[in-house]
Amino acid sequence: MTRSKPAATERSITGADFLQLSMADAPAGRRSAWLAGRLRAAIADGRLPVGSRLPATRVLALELQVSRGVVTEAYQRLVEDGHVAGRGRAGTVVVAAPVTSLATPQPEVGSPFAGTPDVDVFDTLRATPARLDLTPGVPDLAAFPRTAWLRAERAVLGSLSAADLGYGDPRGTSALRQAVADWLARNRGVRASPDEVVITAGVSQALGLLTQVLGVPEIAVEDPGSLGTRQHLRNWGVATPPVPVDADGLVVPALRAPAVLVTPAHQFPTGVVLSGERRRALLAWAAGGGVVIEDDYDAEHRYDRAPVPALRSMLPAVCYAGSVSKLLAPALRLGWLVVPPGLLPAVVAAKRNADLGNGVLAQYVLARLMSSGVLEQQLRFLRARHRRRRDAMMASVRSFLPRAAVHGAAAGLHLMVTFEGSFSDVAVAEAVLGRGVKVQPLSWHRQGPGVPGLVMGYAARTVSEISEAVSVVGSVLREF
Repeated sequence: MTRSKPAATERSITGADFLQLSMADAPAGRRSAWLAGRLRAAIADGRLPVGSRLPATRVLALELQVSRGVVTEAYQRLVEDGHVAGRGRAGTVVVAAPVTSLATPQPEVGSPFAGTPDVDVFDTLRATPARLDLTPGVPDLAAFPRTAWLRAERAVLGSLSAADLGYGDPRGTSALRQAVADWLARNRGVRASPDEVVITAGVSQALGLLTQVLGVPEIAVEDPGSLGTRQHLRNWGVATPPVPVDADGLVVPALRAPAVLVTPAHQFPTGVVLSGERRRALLAWAAGGGVVIEDDYDAEHRYDRAPVPALRSMLPAVCYAGSVSKLLAPALRLGWLVVPPGLLPAVVAAKRNADLGNGVLAQYVLARLMSSGVLEQQLRFLRARHRRRRDAMMASVRSFLPRAAVHGAAAGLHLMVTFEGSFSDVAVAEAVLGRGVKVQPLSWHRQGPGVPGLVMGYAARTVSEISEAVSVVGSVLREF
């Protein structure tokens, strides 16, 4: 009888010589941390390749002559880092290796921090290698629900007719528009008919469609506010006059443009929530003829505060944009735009002229995930995961950046930290990148003057990576 041998990457690695570990090398009181570090290093250098099974906690504890709790805690640290996962009877399996670099990248002539940021600065920054990336706005891509997506995709392919795969409604499939309307009603307090929903290639396309349809020369933006959004609006030929943001959000009396783009639930980058008084003032401004565009940025990712309703739930005249880029993955390019009836025909025409509508298959799959409750389940999972990473960044900032002021910690995927002094935060970001860590200078996201600061994302990094990256930022700041 022929017996097949397991693949090399599926073998269970046990034995007294496992990784040549010796607990005699572990510092007193830190055995679990030491063991987790040795296992993490073995995963990084390939001695424990993806697919390998770690020894059972009981077995390894016996071989190392330590309590089982020491090994269990070490394994749990790797689980929280996203490097291993429990697979039931299959044991604890290596699922991802840490991102490593053989050499620390150094800023070159093409540094993204050289001069005024141009339209391709974010492409340049993404293409620049780094050991640790704290770019804000990046979700935990390793947490993408692959199994649930594949299951939904198989179900969709099994039920679609041939006609369903043809050219469809430029507004999007009726299934996804209904699912989005239901999702917004459940999670954002927005009551909208599926007929008012237009499926877009993310919020960026939604903003492009609106700028074409509104035909206004200016769309005011928050200051500080997203550099990328500002660049995108300017690409469509509109000016972006700044409106100050304070502890209560957008300073509405300073509005002078015919339209304004706001992020009221979690302002980028400060993290403040538009207060009730400011909301009422903004709605009064809109009643006088102003156009409000609401980017519901990061609204779902909240940790220490009650949910904040969308502006669109209070005033149907608000143009509302959202997406799954921060909840699932930006690569899906799936978002939505809820527009007032008076603008709807023109928005649909602009969408038809742009691309005839988004790809159909992914829309059906997302609709299934939304309507089945899988997306809510994913959101609950991410909140717990992101909270741990937010807490880790807060602790690291207290340890390594003791003089920094922290903003926006109650929600979102990033922290904004500000500093006293008059140094250049762009120079700090460039020096930090030179040591292998990506952050963004706060001044990038400002049009007016202000204190130096950094914007640092935590959702896509493990607890240990966050601590290491912030320590690098601290060491650089001591030189300024």
